[in-house]
Amino acid sequence: MGGGPGPRPSTRPEEARAAADTLQLHLVVGLGNPGAEYAETRHNAGFCVVDALARRGHGRFRRGLFAQSETCRIHLADLPVLLVKPMTYMNLSGKALVPLLRREGIPAARLVVVHDDMDIPLGRLRLRAGGSSGGHRGMASIIASLGTDAVARVRVGIGRPPDGIDAAQFVLSPVRGGERGLWQQAVDAAADAVEGVLREGLERAMERFNGAASPS
Repeated sequence: MGGGPGPRPSTRPEEARAAADTLQLHLVVGLGNPGAEYAETRHNAGFCVVDALARRGHGRFRRGLFAQSETCRIHLADLPVLLVKPMTYMNLSGKALVPLLRREGIPAARLVVVHDDMDIPLGRLRLRAGGSSGGHRGMASIIASLGTDAVARVRVGIGRPPDGIDAAQFVLSPVRGGERGLWQQAVDAAADAVEGVLREGLERAMERFNGAASPS
């Protein structure tokens, strides 16, 4: 006599994959200001880097209904990644980010923030495990919203303003002329650095990427 059907698996393969992705999901947020007038400015280095990562992962940013951000889900370094561009303007970046972290159940340990830094020369990077905002208002908003400064960062150097140029005017100015090549190298290297953090961990990535924009 034939027996009845065997027990059904508790989850389908796609459900198991979704559950595994949830446990491994990392969030990479690029800081910047929304709007075409800011698209090519130095202060939008973070946006430029996550745009580069989205292209690598064959993803596209979409505006979500839940939070004040554009998001893009991809896989990088064999890990699920949620790329985020806050649409709140720089000073309120934390207001957009924290609801996403809570909704996705992502701890601060699986968060990487990418932003510009005037204290680093154009074309250079500096990865950091935590610490103060260094005067960066977007980072300050995230630290205040999270209640911790233990956040991995990939800082993209934009250099100091020339004599007689106001700092606020400088960061909102576009990169032009002979600086464009170095700028693009830095953006590409910062995208590599994010992948390095995901693949190797922050300490190993710091050894490789801190300093020159084009590490060996």
